[in-house]
Amino acid sequence: MRRLQLDPITRKRIERFRRIKRGYYSLVILAVAMLLSIFAPYLAESRALLVWYEGRAYFPTFQYYEMDVFGQEPPAAWGMGDLETEYLRLQREWRVERHFFERERAEVGDDPDAVAELERRYPNRRNFVIMPAIPWDPYESDFWYNEILNDIQLVLDEGDDARAEMIARRDGLAELADAIHTGEIHELVADVEASPTGDLLGLARSGVMPSLAGLGEVPPTPPDFARRHYLGTDSQGRDVASRLFYGFRISIFFALFLVFFGQIIGTIVGSLQGYLGGRFDILSQRVLEVLIAIPFLYVVIIMAALFAPTFWMLLGIMAIFQWISITFYMRTEMYREKTREYCLAARSYGASHLRIIFRHLLPNSLTPLVTFTPFAVVGAVFALTGLDYLGYGMPPPTPSWGELIDQALMPENRDKLWLTLAPFGAITITLVLVVFIGESVREAFDPKQYARYE
Repeated sequence: MRRLQLDPITRKRIERFRRIKRGYYSLVILAVAMLLSIFAPYLAESRALLVWYEGRAYFPTFQYYEMDVFGQEPPAAWGMGDLETEYLRLQREWRVERHFFERERAEVGDDPDAVAELERRYPNRRNFVIMPAIPWDPYESDFWYNEILNDIQLVLDEGDDARAEMIARRDGLAELADAIHTGEIHELVADVEASPTGDLLGLARSGVMPSLAGLGEVPPTPPDFARRHYLGTDSQGRDVASRLFYGFRISIFFALFLVFFGQIIGTIVGSLQGYLGGRFDILSQRVLEVLIAIPFLYVVIIMAALFAPTFWMLLGIMAIFQWISITFYMRTEMYREKTREYCLAARSYGASHLRIIFRHLLPNSLTPLVTFTPFAVVGAVFALTGLDYLGYGMPPPTPSWGELIDQALMPENRDKLWLTLAPFGAITITLVLVVFIGESVREAFDPKQYARYE
């Protein structure tokens, strides 16, 4: 099989693009981000990548496991255990077991009976869980901040201080765990000044225990690295970083698909208009004028009212209008290029119309295409984000940047800066990268630099 080789002019253009550092590195960054987004279920997901339990490896990403499989008990306020394992909680529970084992192992010394008893009480100390980088599903709500004190209070009311300490230490509430371990917690709760309501929630609101100050509140909650909510949560308690990551995948691939098909159709139609002219040009121009007159937003609103919007439905509707603008520029370029001598020479040699258009004229008419394509990608991202913001885009609870912006602009959330900065920052960075790539491609592939008159 003959090896595919690029012609010298194309190699020069690619080498020129690589020398334009801002565009080249922007392309690398954007390509890496797109590649990572393809593997989003392995990077931002509530299921563990690997669970090592009793000498056996489990891969929950590919299989459903109930809590009973790993001996996990449901939270204190739950009455059932036949649900899927909470892997992040399981990871912390086993970590706490190791902590308790090491602490008590130092206390019992070398007594073999005591060591054997500890090993029996903490059988999971050698098990471990490997979670994704963002251990939250984009659709998963986390009301831990509002529920954890109630869970611990319920266990304390049952008189099980050991389990209450384990829950507090499991979730990183070291100050509360120490107070439970020493028994000081009962005195604090009984003190009216420390806890006006006589429970842990009153203790958190009084400020006597500063580490509890952010608990007992409803979402959205601020960034919490201990809880691994790196960008906080939204109004439904869903992880913002996870939804931002999945929203990037939807937005960028939607824009690329839309622009790819739109630019191909528009280039073909515009090239034929400019080259053939005559009746084909006149009739096709009238069709384009009719399509331009159709209000795009109204079409989307009507379709959204009749059908539940989906990725492919929105892509199809927008593709009807996306290709129109580039046809005018390609038509003008073809009108100009077909009068040049190399085109007349190709005709005189008997070249077919398609060969003249796509082999001779089009390579020298790419300036508008490479100039407007990055801006078309930017426009497509903005269009999908705007439709999601207005409620006519992807159906909820699909993660999208527009939906995050809608939450951020609600009156009750305007002081939640993480909700505002996260989507706007993601949009800004993405669009800056796309524009840098577009400018560099336009400069590198400019036909005036390396023209191909053949």
